[in-house]
Amino acid sequence: MTKYCFNYDTGEYEYIDKNGYSYDQGEYVYNWDDSEYKREEEEEKRKAEEEENRRQREDEEY
Repeated sequence: MTKYCFNYDTGEYEYIDKNGYSYDQGEYVYNWDDSEYKREEEEEKRKAEEEENRRQREDEEY
């Protein structure tokens, strides 16, 4: 899955996957804003931790 991210080298927004591959340029880029991917990963991690905590509380109740 790609996201529309800013490439600092070109000064343009491009479709870049989480590994840094720019579909607009057809090559990997190294100086780009990956904050949207990081934010998504942090949200997934937070949800997983909340689910684990919920399961632990349920186990303690029984």
